[in-house]
Amino acid sequence: MKKLIFLLQKEFRQIFRDPTIIRMIFMMPTLQLIIMPFAANFEVKNVNIAYIDHDHSQYSQQLEHKILSSGYFQMVGSPKSYKDGLKMIEYGKADLVLEIPSGFEKNLVREGSQKINLSVDAINGTKASIGGAYLQSVLTDFNNNLDVNIKLPNGTTLEPAAKITVASTNWYNPRAEYKYYIVPGILVLLLTMIGGNMTALNIVKEKEIGTIEQINVTPIQKWQFILGKLIPFWVLGITVFTIGLIVMFVVYGIVPQGSFLLLYLFAAVYLVAVLGLGLLISTFADTQVQAMFITFFFMMIFMMMSGMFTSVDSMADWAKAVSNFTPVTHFVKVVRLIVLKGSGLSEVADELGYLALFAVVLNGLAIWNYRKTN
Repeated sequence: MKKLIFLLQKEFRQIFRDPTIIRMIFMMPTLQLIIMPFAANFEVKNVNIAYIDHDHSQYSQQLEHKILSSGYFQMVGSPKSYKDGLKMIEYGKADLVLEIPSGFEKNLVREGSQKINLSVDAINGTKASIGGAYLQSVLTDFNNNLDVNIKLPNGTTLEPAAKITVASTNWYNPRAEYKYYIVPGILVLLLTMIGGNMTALNIVKEKEIGTIEQINVTPIQKWQFILGKLIPFWVLGITVFTIGLIVMFVVYGIVPQGSFLLLYLFAAVYLVAVLGLGLLISTFADTQVQAMFITFFFMMIFMMMSGMFTSVDSMADWAKAVSNFTPVTHFVKVVRLIVLKGSGLSEVADELGYLALFAVVLNGLAIWNYRKTN
């Protein structure tokens, strides 16, 4: 026990002796959590639309007014022809081109139907799909509220067909605001990057400056050495997590609906897992550059396959397997469930088991792979 206490004293002194490390651990994640959610905005607004009106009727003008009043579109031109509209897309002036044919109102009144032409610039796939979906939603709403009496040949009026009205409700995020979805995920990724990077560089730094050789000839056991490296960064990680929760509340007004104690339980187990990964990487790497590149490789996989930006369910089967094999996927899921839904331990117990398994395996491998010579 005295050996472990000695190691912990050494590690804490070494960490707090370097002000750059302190800034990296505390200031950088805080600033990133404040700035990044504003950039990682899933909402699409100010979609540029070119409106080609060949009909110039009351209905076509009503449709134009409805599109502009939705708040998602801005009119950038009224080309004379569809060819001119496509040129606006080619030059990047328009994202969508909506063409209203001549006879638009007449065909709606007499025949009850009319096709219109919608062209979408798909260079930016996200903006194209979401912007096109917004416009189709506006068109559907315009169509549903259209009061058209269709005249039959004998002079009678056809009664409008029965309609099914669907009223939808967003649970746990009533206004579907992106910040409630993205901020918890970014907090998890920042915690992962800090924990993984710091521990991955720690043992390698000992190798480069030569102090690892002095430690190797002491009677300190391998598990004591790994534990002595893990505990200080675990404490700092919990501190960073606390700062992140404060930023979530102060800057974004997000208050976890679930238990804080449960959040900290998962954060504690998750940090052991991700710190174990960093320590395992450091036992393989001989230089800090090697450790940085290996860590970067894993962090990119964690970031893109964690389910933070895209749903895991929409991935290919092999990608789902890889995603479920990473601890960050489970922690992102849990944090969102606890913060937004208020889930209890019984609902997320399986995820806790996964994280505990990752923690045991990764730290066990780190202890096993650490080469110590007495």
